[in-house]
Amino acid sequence: MVSVLDSADELDFGRYLRAGDALLWAQACAEPRTLVERLLAHLTDGPAVPGLSAFIGLPGADVIAEQHARRIRLTSYTGSGGNAALHAAGALDILPAPYSSFPELIRCGAIGADVVLVQLSPPDAGGRHSLGIARDYLVAALSRARVIIGEVSPLVPWTAGGPTLTAGQLTALVPARHPPAEMTSAPPNAIQRAIAANVAGLIEDGATLQFGIGALPEAVLRELSGRRHLGVHSGLLPDPLVDLMEQGVVTGERKSLDRGLAVGGMLHGSRRLFDYADRNERIVLRDTGYTHAASVLAAQDRFAALNAAVEVDLSGQVNAEVARGRYIGAVGGAGDFLRGAARSRGGLPVVMLPARAGTASRIVARLSGPVSTSRSDAGLIVTEHGVADLRGLSLRQRAERMIAIAAPEDRPALEKAADAGLPPS
Repeated sequence: MVSVLDSADELDFGRYLRAGDALLWAQACAEPRTLVERLLAHLTDGPAVPGLSAFIGLPGADVIAEQHARRIRLTSYTGSGGNAALHAAGALDILPAPYSSFPELIRCGAIGADVVLVQLSPPDAGGRHSLGIARDYLVAALSRARVIIGEVSPLVPWTAGGPTLTAGQLTALVPARHPPAEMTSAPPNAIQRAIAANVAGLIEDGATLQFGIGALPEAVLRELSGRRHLGVHSGLLPDPLVDLMEQGVVTGERKSLDRGLAVGGMLHGSRRLFDYADRNERIVLRDTGYTHAASVLAAQDRFAALNAAVEVDLSGQVNAEVARGRYIGAVGGAGDFLRGAARSRGGLPVVMLPARAGTASRIVARLSGPVSTSRSDAGLIVTEHGVADLRGLSLRQRAERMIAIAAPEDRPALEKAADAGLPPS
């Protein structure tokens, strides 16, 4: 029977944790901060529980600190936000796996989910709570959990797509102390606007869009107000989607699948997005097993995958994980979506990045970090200097196209490296 508590202070994690338990909780805007803070307080002040581990995603709030890793082993797929500092301090391990693999890794126990913490909407007349802001790999975790603890907030929207949770499926329930985290990007700068304009020039009416995290994908969306009949199928849904839906730009009426619906794994934005999605039947949140499925993506005609990168080499290999020796990104879902777009009829697998970071070129002869997306999956690489369509090109032809979109001052050195036959990393 569910324990319904008046305050998170009444929640005793000692009742629910067992030695060796693996914890998992919702990420980003769906992070159940009240429960996470209560868990961390228990780990700090309560009796030690041996062998605890946790799989964490994008942090909604940077509440986990280095000292918490002394009581619980932390793993994540991403170095975004506060995770970068945790990783640099040796307090966070990284799982370099594609996002599409997470549901199966959870089902087989490679990613543990004995205790799952979730953020929930208030119940409807039938006693059902919506997962609200995220489904993604959380759905697979809920199916494996021995203990499910929820925090309820009237600020969590009711979103379509299921599943819902009833009291009978919950172990404990507390009121949320914090509103859902809001995650927005700063307005794009001139270089980002130029890149976005180059990408937007590739998008035709009737295309279905996927967009990765960050300012660049959002900048592209802001360039699409003149398009018509666009669809959306993405891992995350950001704030600019609201404008495009209100303007009648995103209608989904020409999608091959889920016609009329904007499909995503989670909401990633501000209060405006949450309010717009609340009981909006045109927005549907689905689990990762659907949003990232190869068969679903390939079946979506004119599927445009729009993702950012740290650097790209002359052969088209993409590093989306490490910048200047610091783990800041992820393998994530970019490879899944790029491969899906490559197999889609009329699809566009797009990777975008500024040509430079300060005085350093981001078009490089040799990657300084890992290969997040292989050159065999490279499609169109876009900088403020243009578009390099690498599809069907040899390595020499690719190098020529990549040098042409590098910063002019970096091209001589890149040409010299290409002439010397410097092998890619």
